[in-house]
Amino acid sequence: MQYEFAPLEGITGYIYRNAHHACFPSMDRYYTPFITPKKGKSFTTREWNDIAAEHNQNIAVVPQILTNQAEGFCKVAGMLKEQGYEEVNLNLGCPSATVTAKKKGAGFLADPDALDAFLEEIFAHSPLKISIKTRIGVENPDEFERLLDIFSQYPIQKLIVHPRVLKEFYKGNVHREAYVRAKERLSAAAADVETVGRTIPVCYNGDLFSVSDTERFLVEYPDADDLMFGRGMLIDPALVMRLRAKSADPAEKSAAKKLRPENKSTVWEDAAKRVSDIRNFYGRLAEDYAAVLSGERDVLFKMKELWSWQGQLFEGSEKYLKKIRKAQKLTEYKSAVAALFADCPIKDA
Repeated sequence: MQYEFAPLEGITGYIYRNAHHACFPSMDRYYTPFITPKKGKSFTTREWNDIAAEHNQNIAVVPQILTNQAEGFCKVAGMLKEQGYEEVNLNLGCPSATVTAKKKGAGFLADPDALDAFLEEIFAHSPLKISIKTRIGVENPDEFERLLDIFSQYPIQKLIVHPRVLKEFYKGNVHREAYVRAKERLSAAAADVETVGRTIPVCYNGDLFSVSDTERFLVEYPDADDLMFGRGMLIDPALVMRLRAKSADPAEKSAAKKLRPENKSTVWEDAAKRVSDIRNFYGRLAEDYAAVLSGERDVLFKMKELWSWQGQLFEGSEKYLKKIRKAQKLTEYKSAVAALFADCPIKDA
């Protein structure tokens, strides 16, 4: 089983990925925030910095593309191949209105015939292997059957399923029966004449916010392949590290111990150690952002956004988070953060 870090626009860029990998070296792969092909242009400065080899040393990264134009997709895939990448991910899951209004992201799912034609083109001409991250429809989960008909025709490297429809955004319960159906259908795809001997791995993504959430999921779905974590990793950046350490699989426990050989197996559940690791992580993030951003205001914006998630891991944190939000200088921000770490116990989840 692989544990993967979802792309989160504006958050999980190369600075965040490298800091996370250094402080919590537990993820098998990270996906970049999406790249949008542009006519007559290559990458923006932000996109280039995010995919540049020198910014992704010793870390497994898969770039993601957001488009509904096959030519643009293949052009960007070609440029990514020149940078040494072997796989690219297609975004069919973004629910943002500014994206879906252009029939991109999850909005592309509204036109299955156009999506089918698009996939036919990119799988015929892309120089890279292609994985797909998708929702299960636009209005109704029943739309997923038609989408699975389409997906089963292509040599998808991996299908990452967020089992909500577009209109649900991130609200309500996930439709996990759709994930089960995807595994059934895409395993059966191996019987097809054109795909004989090949199955399409299915990765689950959605509402895995804690170790306990993930353990319950694995009890209910013991044959799960890979798992992708998004918002849960922003709340607890050690989530997968803790999950590996607690795993009943001896190989998984061995891998977790190797990450920090000096630690006993229980260290990942030690509250003081968890707080110390998060403090070090956030300290590194602030330093690394300060090294590339134009001033304190930009650094504060980044750190405040992260604390809107991270604060959920600490009991009684709201008054401290208010001080963090109100901070106008890094000294004020650091003082508020230090007080939170000192006064707010970490949740056991």
